[in-house]
Amino acid sequence: MSTFRYGVEIFARQERVWDTLVDVERWPEWTPTVTRVARLDPGPLALGSRTRLWQPKLLTTVWRVTELDPDAGIFTWVTGRPGIRVTAAHRLDLAPGGSTKLTLELKYSGLIGIFMAMQLRHLNWEYITQEGQGLKMRCEQW
Repeated sequence: MSTFRYGVEIFARQERVWDTLVDVERWPEWTPTVTRVARLDPGPLALGSRTRLWQPKLLTTVWRVTELDPDAGIFTWVTGRPGIRVTAAHRLDLAPGGSTKLTLELKYSGLIGIFMAMQLRHLNWEYITQEGQGLKMRCEQW
């Protein structure tokens, strides 16, 4: 398994960061790593919800929510194809002074997954950093 992890402090209340994070349809407004989003299930994001993401330089993928706990500040979803599974975890923790610590984690598993993680390592670091910084900027604006 290969894992990429990025953390950043966001000077905004955890509730605001959470609401922005789980509003996945609006991600293209604050991160250049997602150009288009299509929710495949009605209603708010929930366990089992599926979302199609279009990202530059990557294949269009469908992500399925596997963990969603606003009280714990955890949102995880997975995508995959034969031989590869990618898990993207988003974690929010209370930081000193009422700010929010955001941790993003991207895990590749499977025979092809480990190879792809190595091939895409620079893109993974670029994207995970841009997503964290984009969320930070969006939440600190208001």
